[in-house]
Parts: sequence; C-alpha cells; structure tokens
Amino acid sequence: MVKNGNNQQSDYLEFEGKVADIDRQIEELRKLTSAKGIDYSTEIRELQRQQVKELKKLYSGLTAWQSVQVARHPKRPLLGDYLNLMVRDFREMHGDRGFGDDKAIVTGLGEISRQRVMIIGQNKGSTTKEKIECNFGCANPEGYRKALAKMKFAEKYGIPVVSFIDTPGAFPGIGAEERGQAQAIAYNMMQMSRLKTPIVCIVIGEGGSGGALGIGVGDRLAMLEYSYYSVISPEGCAAILWRDGSQSESAANALKLTSGELKKLNLVDDIIEEPLGGAHRNIHDTVYNVEQYIVKTLRSLKRLKTDKLLEKRYEKLRLIGKYFTTTSPQTGSSNITSTPPKKKVSSSSQYQQIRS
Repeated sequence: MVKNGNNQQSDYLEFEGKVADIDRQIEELRKLTSAKGIDYSTEIRELQRQQVKELKKLYSGLTAWQSVQVARHPKRPLLGDYLNLMVRDFREMHGDRGFGDDKAIVTGLGEISRQRVMIIGQNKGSTTKEKIECNFGCANPEGYRKALAKMKFAEKYGIPVVSFIDTPGAFPGIGAEERGQAQAIAYNMMQMSRLKTPIVCIVIGEGGSGGALGIGVGDRLAMLEYSYYSVISPEGCAAILWRDGSQSESAANALKLTSGELKKLNLVDDIIEEPLGGAHRNIHDTVYNVEQYIVKTLRSLKRLKTDKLLEKRYEKLRLIGKYFTTTSPQTGSSNITSTPPKKKVSSSSQYQQIRS
C-alpha cells in the first residue's frame, strides 16, 4: 500500500502512485479555495480528468498480482455491506446443530428486490476484533455444516440460495482437521450439486481453495471484475513450488486466477462489472451491479422445472475441465478449447444414475 505523510495506510495500492499524487493535488487546491477564496475549479476539473484517464489506463491492463491486491483492498465491500445495502428484512440463522456457530460464515433469510432468498456468505469482519472472531473469513467445518443445514432448509421451502464467496481458504487449524474439514467441504459440494432449488454463487473478493468451493457449487458462478478465484493463494503456491514467498507475483500469473482468464477457460459463467478503479471506490454502484445480476439470474433459473434445473447443473459441472479439439477446415490444424461444440452433450442417463 502507498503510505501517506503520517505513515498510515491510505486508500491507494502500490501501483496507484500517480493517482495518489493527482488526488493530493486536488485536495490541496480545495483547501486553498476554502482558505483564500480563490477559484481553482478549472484546475480541479482538469486534474479530475487526468485521474479518470490514469485509472482507465491502469485498470484496463492489471496483472494477475495487481488483481489480487485489488481483491484484498481493506476498503473493498464485504458481506456486511451487501447485507446492509441490498438485502431487506435479513434474519440471521445460527449454528450447525452439532458443534457451534462459526462466525466466518453467515446464513439467513432475506429479500433481494422482493425475492425471498437464503443468503450464505463468508464474513471477513471489518474491525480487528471481528476479523479475529471470524478467522479473517477462514471457516471451520461447523461453518460449512451450518451453511448446508440452511441450504437444506431453503430446499424444503423452495427458496433460492445466493452464495457470497470471499475467503483466502478454509481454516487450516488442528481443531478444524480433527472435526473433519475436508469431509465437510466435500460433502457440501456433493449436496449442493443436487439441491432442488436454484443456486447463484458470486465471488465478491477472494475465492481461495476448498474454502470457496464449500459454498461455491451452483447453477451460475459469477465473479466481480477484479476478484480472484483459485485452487490456492499465490503465496501458498509460491511457498510450495519455489519455497519462496517473494515468488507470489509469478505464482499469480501462472494460476490464471483472474475473472478474464477464468471466463476464457469456461470456469465461470459471468463477470460482474466494477466501477472505475475497483469496487472500493464506489461501493453503492458495486452492490447495485451485483443485485441486478442476482435478480436477472434468479428470474431465468426459476423458469426451469426442478428436474431440468438439476440436469443442467449436472451437465455444467461435468464439463468443468473438459477440453474439445476442433479441426480448422482451412488449415487442417487442431485447436483446443474449453468451450463445448454446438452439439448438445447428453448426460441424462448419467444424471439419473447420480440422482438415485
């Protein structure tokens, strides 16, 4: 992060030094206008134009590592912001009926644009005390079991599920392993794949490892433009492959974890646009864009009968990681793509077997 004169963390990331300088000049001119009564509006407008131009230049060509930094920005909207600005009449539901109530995962009923939904979201916390209480968004097994219990409740009453993913990964503590961390995540993935109600999953910040997958199986998977979604964090990957945390940037580039790369690989369905300069620069517009996506997607999914919904979900999951080879009629060369051919891939018989 760029530091200000008081040696405190500011709103600017390391690669935003020029933007920080422009904002500092704007603030100084405003102070002069207030103190001396001199009109600097023309100069301020010109600096604002320069700022917009610089932000467009920066954010049109972010590297993978820079995208990770934006996804981790301390002022990026968290689950609580979405609940406060988007969800009406939210009623939180606690506990897994087995061990405890994990604060890293929040569940509850609410309304999004008059649509009753079950919210499942990963909570990083906003204050230092909250961050510690919820392990910085890293859930324990009881968190995933709580999430599944509430999803089963939603299934029983025909309520759609909306999942907000924002975690660096599941909590790696000894207690979590003793209570069956891997089994809890795997079981959630299996049960979500056959849950008889629409499921919309959205990566709003970090989408790390099995921690994200534990609430990330559904009919649609979307990502905010500058979020990331990966099998492991860049730091974890660097530690395993190079035994050197300074290689995190190289790891981020190799992991193909940005929304654009994942869309090309057909691993995510949609990318939700963020305001210029990232979600932290305009939280209200970000929440509005996410809300509109949820409303539009649920409207589409609710038109499908349950059997058709589950069949399409199963087919979608079975195609993950599958590549198709096509031959160019002009050159005769082969091309490999993650996009399936136009001919429908039949999975009805397999789907019926898995249901039974």
